[in-house]
Amino acid sequence: MQVTRLKCGGFILVVRFNHTMFDGFGYQQFINAWAEIARGVTKPSIAPVWGRELLMARDPPRITFNHREYEQIQDNFPSSNHNLIQRSFFFRTLDIAALRKLIPQHLQHCSTFDLITACLWRCRTKAMQIEADEDVRMMCIVNARGRFNPPLPDGYYGNAFAYLAAVTSAGKLCRNPFGYAVELINKVKGEMKEEYLQYVADLMVMKGRSLLFTTVRSCIVSYLARVNLRAVDFGWGKAMYGGVAQAGAGSFLGISYFCSAKNGKGEEGIIFSIFLPAEAMERFAKEFNHMLCNQNQPQSTL
Repeated sequence: MQVTRLKCGGFILVVRFNHTMFDGFGYQQFINAWAEIARGVTKPSIAPVWGRELLMARDPPRITFNHREYEQIQDNFPSSNHNLIQRSFFFRTLDIAALRKLIPQHLQHCSTFDLITACLWRCRTKAMQIEADEDVRMMCIVNARGRFNPPLPDGYYGNAFAYLAAVTSAGKLCRNPFGYAVELINKVKGEMKEEYLQYVADLMVMKGRSLLFTTVRSCIVSYLARVNLRAVDFGWGKAMYGGVAQAGAGSFLGISYFCSAKNGKGEEGIIFSIFLPAEAMERFAKEFNHMLCNQNQPQSTL
């Protein structure tokens, strides 16, 4: 942990942790408990629960699901990790509304996560100029806490999520109406049930730790806006920003985090950073701005 005091009287709190200990919601629980104690309480309002046996593999373990998220993808693309640059992009409330106008009626129930993830996936695929017949996948980190019966205890702070992969070809993703991508994201989220996380635990026991591969054709998104770290109060009020300090490192071509933030005009919204090669970044920015401005795309029924 590191605290940097600023001349204006504010401060920056940075925490680095090992993700094997807890996930985003577990981290939020820890930070909230820390902030409560800093404000003078004697014990946190939510007591921590270890309970790792709640997510143990079956005996005997067995693989009963096709885990596309752990499949290795061989990119037929020159390595360009040495030329990666980072930029941040911001979704205003008006931008989310603009995206929602691009999808058919039967998808109007979809979440903000579905919309912005589909937008990133489509823009990124176009920007990377992936061949039309090549498979592309978007891995969504889906919280499983509310999907157990009985539910996990409130104080459980371990990892309780899985990476579910939406898979299609680059040609279908880019040529179909925007609703096609949204429907893929929405559908794969629905696969997150208690049984799916059980399958993942079994897979880990049988094959060891399975690595996730972020590549040109494979990327991951994590929706940290729901964790709402900006609401944490150490006694000085709410934070100006709460989220990752950097959206990965130079070797992470395909991972982005969505965090809540305000732009320079004071507008609330969602911000994300992305690493891409310089030329691809320019194409991504053009596609991104086009999607947010283009509200006249046909409302095709998929």
